[in-house]
Amino acid sequence: MTLAKPFHIELWQPDPSNLDSDIAMLGDLLHDCVKAGAAVSFVLPFSRDEAARFWRNQVFTAVESGTCCVLVARCTGAIAGTVQFDLATPPNQPHRAEVKKLLVHPNERRNGIARALMLALEDRAREVGRTLLTLDTASAGAEQLYSSLGYVRVGVIPGYSRKPDSPELEGTTIMYKELNA
Repeated sequence: MTLAKPFHIELWQPDPSNLDSDIAMLGDLLHDCVKAGAAVSFVLPFSRDEAARFWRNQVFTAVESGTCCVLVARCTGAIAGTVQFDLATPPNQPHRAEVKKLLVHPNERRNGIARALMLALEDRAREVGRTLLTLDTASAGAEQLYSSLGYVRVGVIPGYSRKPDSPELEGTTIMYKELNA
């Protein structure tokens, strides 16, 4: 019997001394997930450099501006998973946040990391006053996880986006969860 590696979840608040290392790990994570078929906005071919640029130029700047919150799961110092939620909502939706980019490295899946990230995300969302979470997913496995956490399936939008490894279009499932205080 193989035991899962221990991991811990933390709020990603990089400082200059670890920013380059974290960006490289997050870029590698994103690259490896897309290469393994994750439908998270990117299509192949997709380089590690492109993935790192996404984290540095889009996500990190949003974290710095306070419009995005990122949680990471670390296993022995390495980033094995991440999830983020977008706080840049319109003025009439200050209670809502959008869950984005739940990623767990293909070698670390089925160890409870995705569930732990989502539970930590919900706690953090409550801390910042968000009571409604929304998300979309093209993965049946992810939909199963979200449902087990109490997310409600609203429906499917057909032909929503390209698959990461082909020009074929696939649908996305829209889900939400109301958080208790």
